[in-house]
Amino acid sequence: MKESVFSIILHAGIVVKIVLIILLFFSVMSWAIIFFKQRYFSKANGESEQFLRAYRANRDPKDLFKSTKNLSLSPIANVFKSVYTDGAERDKSEVKRLLRRYETLESVKLEKYLNFLATTGSTSPFIGLFGTVWGIMNSFHGIGSAGSASLAVVAPGIAEALIATAVGLAAAIPAVIAYNYYLSMARKMIVEMEDFSEDLLELFTTGQ
Repeated sequence: MKESVFSIILHAGIVVKIVLIILLFFSVMSWAIIFFKQRYFSKANGESEQFLRAYRANRDPKDLFKSTKNLSLSPIANVFKSVYTDGAERDKSEVKRLLRRYETLESVKLEKYLNFLATTGSTSPFIGLFGTVWGIMNSFHGIGSAGSASLAVVAPGIAEALIATAVGLAAAIPAVIAYNYYLSMARKMIVEMEDFSEDLLELFTTGQ
């Protein structure tokens, strides 16, 4: 079965081959992002737990910074470190402005690359559909040239069409699932970060 599919792809028209190459690119990039984001969120959650443990043990900003300065992925740790190292006066309105600014930056990091997954999920089926339409057009062209509608005439074009459809769906389905899953995780961490910012506001303005 694998050899026959590979043979069909090799003998497919140039347009269908281009469609398949585009879909392969989307699929490879999507899986790379899926594995990257899984590792990223796993480490970020672990670092956030580590930061919270340090925060509960010692709320002195200087000591807290020293004990958590190596944490690079936790959004709440990064917000704390960014405000701490900013050097701004501890005016409440200024601290609040800094917190909102760094929250936005961390939110962008959490949602980074997710747009590509959304794009893959929304466009891949249509790219595959284009290959499908083109394959069917080739089938009708073959019927017209041969003057016959036999299976031998229409089968190659139909096969190209089905392969393009299948590859388009194979690229889109994992991307859509991963996008929804990671977007949910990102929003959860953003909410946690925004809630914890209230504690950081008190920490930087009152020292408690």
